[in-house]
Formats: sequence, structure tokens, C-alpha cells
Amino acid sequence: MTNFSYFKRIFHGQHLSSPKLLALCSISSGGLIAYADSPSDVVGESKTSVNNQIETKRRKRVLVLGTGWAGTSFLKDLDISTYDVQVISPRNYFAFTPLLPSVTCGTVDARSIVEPIRNIIKKRDGEIKYWEAECLKVDHESKKVLCRSNIDSNLVGSNEFSLEYDYLVIAIGAQVNTFNTPGVLEHCHFLKEVEDAQRIRRTVIDCFEKAVIPGLTDEERKTNLHFVIVGGGPTGVEFAAELHDFVHEDLVNLYPSVKDLVSISVIQSGDHILNTFDERISSFAEEKFQRDAIQVLTGHRVLSVSERMIDMKAKSTGQNVSIPHGMVVWSTGVGTRPVVKDFMEQIGQGYRRILATDEWLRVKGCDDVYALGDCATVDQRKIMEDISTIFEAADKDNSGTLTVEEFKEVIEDIIIRYPQVELYLKNRHLFDVTDLLKDVNGKDREEVDIEGFKLALSNVDKQMKSLPATAQVAAQQGAYLAKCFNKREKCKIEPEGPRKFGSDGRHDFRPFQYRHLGQFAPLGGEQTAAELPGDWVSMGRSTQWLWYSIYASKQVSWRTRFLVVGDWSRRFMFGRDSSRI
Repeated sequence: MTNFSYFKRIFHGQHLSSPKLLALCSISSGGLIAYADSPSDVVGESKTSVNNQIETKRRKRVLVLGTGWAGTSFLKDLDISTYDVQVISPRNYFAFTPLLPSVTCGTVDARSIVEPIRNIIKKRDGEIKYWEAECLKVDHESKKVLCRSNIDSNLVGSNEFSLEYDYLVIAIGAQVNTFNTPGVLEHCHFLKEVEDAQRIRRTVIDCFEKAVIPGLTDEERKTNLHFVIVGGGPTGVEFAAELHDFVHEDLVNLYPSVKDLVSISVIQSGDHILNTFDERISSFAEEKFQRDAIQVLTGHRVLSVSERMIDMKAKSTGQNVSIPHGMVVWSTGVGTRPVVKDFMEQIGQGYRRILATDEWLRVKGCDDVYALGDCATVDQRKIMEDISTIFEAADKDNSGTLTVEEFKEVIEDIIIRYPQVELYLKNRHLFDVTDLLKDVNGKDREEVDIEGFKLALSNVDKQMKSLPATAQVAAQQGAYLAKCFNKREKCKIEPEGPRKFGSDGRHDFRPFQYRHLGQFAPLGGEQTAAELPGDWVSMGRSTQWLWYSIYASKQVSWRTRFLVVGDWSRRFMFGRDSSRI
């Protein structure tokens, strides 16, 4: 009662002998009751509180769109103590997409390759806010993003909301490219998401269940059991191999009456499957498929897809061919999502096929927007565009000619700024950059003028290639951009690339440079082909075990590692599950 009377007198203006101040906060919301004996104490605490609030407001807002390879890699390496980080994605998990073909046939369970995104973004130094929603529109002018929750609309509250940002990181991936082929959206399966793999698995089981129903002719059963894969890239080839193993190791034992009616076809518009791999791997895969009775139709372009037929054109003869199918899986590359297309129109990139960034992954025309992964491409600057500037910077004595010593002083900046130079040297088997200055006869030159310098570097830009739409590229870009953001706060400058050519200063932000770490092509029957760094090609069962070890080690958590290895062990002991669940 005494304390209450004292508080009551203060509220009614009855002052005591010494100044007092009472601060009340809601106890129900976890607040505190603070009491100070002197004005100095209050002022000190108030200043501290205000400073903390100002410091919090000073943190730049980083909004990340997407929780795929690029977005997750960025979030894992970002120092969030200096940023207010927010994440928007329609899926509240990260999926290990290289194992999606294994999910289609039950070799690996879908839950074994996904990790809840809230588990990944747990940090001790700060908090990352995540909302399960889809990005509808990016308003570049007002720096806002309009989003819509994909949660059940029957729940209370509005589904649409907007978020403001200081820096925007677009990592929403891409959608399947149908090339506007009639019937693809209506009658084909895709293999981009976990849900796609689960639908394919159910459809495969349905095809077999339908084929054994009494009263069907053999021709109808063959149609139901004809599985067609359009696209001879890594995903299509791996799915065809997984499906072959699933059928011949598990399903034929459960459906013996139709085991001789099953057929698998791969349709490829190019001359070979796996044309992004070494020629030896492509030939090995085609021979392996031929032994497994998997039909490979190269040089065929699909014209349309109907409910039971797929029409295509043979490039060699020009004739139209139609074949029946029970299921079609479309795996022919990626296209730009509508929200990215709309954003490209806003920033003057509407004429492009895909969103373009500079070498620092910053969207061209937008200082505060970055794009990673399949939704964007790095528009590498050509060295011939800056050849005169480079020559002037290297020619310090303004003699009009460039000596070997002058060239060496500027070459470090050249290689960093233009990665295609290093690739050119590697492909030409040149061990020293000064070999570029040799004349047509291979003799060393002491000096070279501007025309000779242009001639030496004239073929360098031909080495420039678009980065492949792979998980490996996206993960490296996410880690690179996180390092740039971490360094930005320390340097207090923006990524501007190498400083002036030939200067003594170091580079604060080097351009992104992709390091190819190899790629695998599982071909079924415990046979895998691998293309590894150093032009090393490996094929066979030993490579399959290398694939197992690397894919297990690359899982995002120990939980998924144990689950994936457990699924592989279960398959060896008990086979694949053929239930429709």
C-alpha cells in the first residue's frame, strides 16, 4: 500500500523533496517497471535507449526473395549482425534438387532432401525474419515488394502485404521453358520442385496399375507403359536411368504380366545427349542406354503434346513422327518467371531473355538490387571495349608502345577484371601471360603498339560463355555476395571492382568468378560418369560410390545426411517402395 500511495502522489503532481521519475511498461508483454532517484540517471538511461534505437534503425534492410541454392547460401554466410534481414519464399524449406530424380522413383524419400528454412536461418548474432509468401511485384522506384501469402485464405487476415528494402536480393530461380509448345503445360510433368517429383512417382505407379486392368488390349497396355522424357540434359538422363532401375529392379516383380510391355524413350533435339559433358561421357551414356533398351531419339524436335500422343519432327529427314505415351516428362531448360519479366520491363531490360547483372551480381541499372542463380545471367564486360583504356594505363611513359615490363605491371588487374583472359590462356595452353605478346611466328617482342596489343587480345572475348543453370553456380554466387555484403560494412564503400589499372591499391571487391568443381551423370545400374577438374573423366561403379559420398557430404544438415544415407541403405536391402502414398 505504501508504494501504491507513493506512485499515486507522483501521478497527481505531488513532488517529493528530490526529483523522481517513474517509467512503466506493460508487464503482460514482458516489460519492466523502472524507477530512478535522480534526473541524471534518467537522462543516462534515456540516451542509451535512444542510441540503441538509432543504431537499430541504421541497419540496412536486406530483403531476400527465394530459399533455393542461391538464397540459402547467401543467408548462411551473411553477417546478419549488421543488417536487418528479411526472407520471402513460397516454400518454407530448402530442397537438395540434384536428388529430385531419385525422389521420382522412391530411391530417396522427399522428406530426406528438404530442410526447414527456419532451421537454417537460426543465428546467434541476430534474427532473420521469414514469411511464407510469393512475390507478386517488385516496385523498383519506391523500393517495395508486393507479396501474397500462399496460406489457406480461410484463415483470418489479409493475404497481401508489402515490404520495403534498402538492398534486394532476387534468388527466386526459374520456371520450366516450354518454348510455347502446344499441350506441354496441360499434358506434361516437370521436374523442378519436390512436388513435381512426388507427382511423377504417383503417375508412374498409376500407369502400371492402369495397365494391368482386365479388358485392355496389348496395344493399350504398351501405350500406358511408354514413358517419354523430352530433353537429354543431366536431369532428363538421370530420371530415365532412375526410372529404368525402378522398373526392372522393383516393378516388374510386382507386375509380371506386363514386364515385356514397358518402354522408355528419350527425345533430344541435339545430336547427342549430355552435350554439355565431355564427348566420352556422352558416348558412354548413349551406349549404356542402348544396352538397357532405352530408346534415344536424337535430332528430333517436339511439335506438340496431346493426351495420348506426342508429335515431333526429325531434323535429318524433315518428316513428322507421332508416338503414343503413357507419361511425358518435360526437361528442356529454364525460362524467366513472370515477376522477373515485369521487373525487367521496369528497368529497361524488357528486350532481354533473362535478367542481366554485372560481374558483381548487381542488376544492371539498379544500384541496390542483386540477382543470383537461375533467374539471372552475368553480363561479362568485353575486354575489347576497354582495350584503349588498358593500353593507356599500362603505357606509363606515354611512348605509344608497351614493353613487356609495362604489360606485366597491369596484367593482374586485367585478369581479375576480365576472367575470360585466364580461361583463354588455359585453353591455349599458355603458361605465361606475356606469351600473348609474341608475334605470329611465336617470337618474343620487346615492345608492342596499340594495334599489336589489340591483336594479341582480339580472341580473348570468344571464350565468354553464359554460366550454366546449376546448383553449383547458384551456391557459389550466394557465398560470394554474402562476402561482399560483409565487407561492405567494413569498407564503407560499394563494390566497384578493381581500381584503376596499374595502381598500387588492392582490390576491395573482386568480380564473381565461377569455379567449376565437376559434374556427375548417374546412368543407372550403379554406373555413373563424372567430369572432374583437370579434364579428368571417370566412369563406372567406382564413380557411383564417389557420387554417393559427395552428395551425402553436400547435404545441408546432419539430419538430411543421415536420412539420405538411410534411404540408400534401405533401397539396397528392401528395394524401392511402390505404394502410391
